[in-house]
Amino acid sequence: MSRLASLSLCLGLLACTERPGLDAADPSLATLGTGLPKGFLMGTATAAHQIEGGLDNDWTDWEAGSFPDGTPHVKHGDRSGLADDSWNRFDDDLALMKQLGATSYRFSVEWSRLEPERGAWNAAAMERYKEWVRKLRAAGIEPMVTLFHFTLPKWVAAQGGFESRQTMDDFADFSARVASELGDGVDLWCTINEPNVYAVEGWLEGIFPPGKKDDTKTQTLVLANLLEAHGLAAARIRAADTVDADGDGRATLISVAHHVRLFQPASNSTLDTYIAAVTDDYFNESTPRALVTGRILLDIPGTITVDKRIEGLAGSVDYLGINYYSRYIVRADLGAAALSQQYTLPGRPTSDLGWDLYPDGMYLSLMRFAAWGVPVYVTENGIADAKGELRVKYLKQHVAAVERAVADGADVRAYLHWSLLDNFEWADGFEPRFGLFAVDYGNGRARTATPAVETFRAIADHVPR
Repeated sequence: MSRLASLSLCLGLLACTERPGLDAADPSLATLGTGLPKGFLMGTATAAHQIEGGLDNDWTDWEAGSFPDGTPHVKHGDRSGLADDSWNRFDDDLALMKQLGATSYRFSVEWSRLEPERGAWNAAAMERYKEWVRKLRAAGIEPMVTLFHFTLPKWVAAQGGFESRQTMDDFADFSARVASELGDGVDLWCTINEPNVYAVEGWLEGIFPPGKKDDTKTQTLVLANLLEAHGLAAARIRAADTVDADGDGRATLISVAHHVRLFQPASNSTLDTYIAAVTDDYFNESTPRALVTGRILLDIPGTITVDKRIEGLAGSVDYLGINYYSRYIVRADLGAAALSQQYTLPGRPTSDLGWDLYPDGMYLSLMRFAAWGVPVYVTENGIADAKGELRVKYLKQHVAAVERAVADGADVRAYLHWSLLDNFEWADGFEPRFGLFAVDYGNGRARTATPAVETFRAIADHVPR
């Protein structure tokens, strides 16, 4: 068995005790980046609803509401509103990317802006996105376009969102239209952002629209629908985008952005180990398995099992997009909808959101998912750090973890930091600060470089060209 395959099996069974030793390291900037492969993409990631502003979709409705106890759906009652006003300030943001020395930018196109009513296309909005792509290419920055990043047009939400088969077909139509319009400048496509997170937050935790709580059966069906919708969209994108924008011989490189968490059992007990393994398979393994093999296998013991093969889903990805932030300790709790309680070990360094800062997990995840045999792109990685005291070390540690994975045989081709800017962080509103550039929402949304900007720039400068 290869090293990659053994690591994948080891992590999948949650029996791996290997410690890469990156956890406390503070790598030197002198050579960081030189261990990445030639042509490696160093960039940033954003999402339309979180930065563009001026939107009207299912999330803007959700932001105006409250839970039954009166608590607002979004922390502090925040509403996205103008967000970072990036719809009108793209040139400013492009200048920030240049300041970083970035070679890629992942952004999403907003379905509700492009198709506010079924079949009613906003030509001016599409032209603006096309202009963004042209400007990115002129600056030597490879665009990666995400087609669904958590928000739906109101007409799509009204028909049941991704609970509905109709939405799967509508999303495929939308994807084809965008690919036909932007394809002459875009080769990198991300169909769906974090299908596992979207299903869990909307139907288990109930903190995303439609706000259903502990509905594990529907959550599982929605996740299956999202995976199938990806397959439909991928086929339509390939048919619509036949232009090789960067001259590498490939007109389309397609995947999803898959959120990965390490789930480690709280003890060596059979129950903790079993529930951690079940959680890991559902959250981490089921998505790449479906995308590579075509088999959607989702199993919540005692609740629901989905097991089906989808025509056209196998091999629908050209890379695996990985969003990695943290790990969780899992203690079995069969009375909970998730069958467990998940938490961070006491005394661990954490972000402002309480997430364990665990760079070893980046290395382990990359080694694990590289074993599926397709290239891996880190499509998100970052830290909520309002004071700006932890981001520099966090960035260095996680890029060092990428370098180590590359050295150990993983085919990793991109690192996209979340995020270029502070932004509207969904249920947490504007409080978490993920930006390499801070945004002053009380001062005209002025952008200010954090100390991590120079760190990013130094790393980007070291990447072999």
